[in-house]
Amino acid sequence: MTTSDHPGLGRFHAPVNHPTAVAAETARFVAAVKHADLATPVPTCPGWTLADLVKHTGSVQRWFSALLRARIQEPPRTREVDLRLPDQEDGYADWLDESATIAADTFAATDPDLPMWAWGADQHARFWARRMLFETLLHRADAELALGLEPAIDRAVAVDGIDEFLVNLPLATSFAPKVANLCGADKTIGFHTIDGAEAWLVRLRPDGFGLDTTRPTADTADATVRGTAADLLLLVYGRLPHASEAFTHEGDEQLLAHWFANSAF
Repeated sequence: MTTSDHPGLGRFHAPVNHPTAVAAETARFVAAVKHADLATPVPTCPGWTLADLVKHTGSVQRWFSALLRARIQEPPRTREVDLRLPDQEDGYADWLDESATIAADTFAATDPDLPMWAWGADQHARFWARRMLFETLLHRADAELALGLEPAIDRAVAVDGIDEFLVNLPLATSFAPKVANLCGADKTIGFHTIDGAEAWLVRLRPDGFGLDTTRPTADTADATVRGTAADLLLLVYGRLPHASEAFTHEGDEQLLAHWFANSAF
């Protein structure tokens, strides 16, 4: 299952195999927490510990796998799934590893082009593998940041993740209500990788916002942010502040502040 020219996949179609990447990201996550103190707070997820982070990620993998096996055609009425969570937290890392195995078996048995309900733009089974990848990757990064480690993120995966986030964000109001505040009088924000190889243009309209098909140039947008693909991915998800030294930006600072105050989930 790779990104390809399908509605809902955005403009960048990097050769990312989402099931393979889910397995790789989970392995990195497991390695980070295997011998860690699971009571460690996670600053990027206020109020959570590493134990909460592991439980959430494994639960998401098992729930998405259940949705795929059920071939859902409408919004699910419940999020209940048999988690088989260990009684002791020292078993959480192995349980997360097992969650990824369940997901891998589900991907192998599922046609990625199968029409399915999804909360995002791409109404096919492949949506859930792609979404699972970035749920896992971001929480792996959360775990590493909590442990004082610097997350390494593959460039192609980061580019795919930025695109996935910006394509689906307008549809995320059911669980990210602040997204409804993202509107404006035809204001634009550009996100550029430092080398200029990838760029995204978000257009805010009075009735909402969306990813523009126009490739932004240096002077296209009302406000522009530049950084590495990995840092931009962490930025759009609220793991790095836009004031960080990792980024350069110009243009309407109030517009950027408004965007970042309402866009992360």
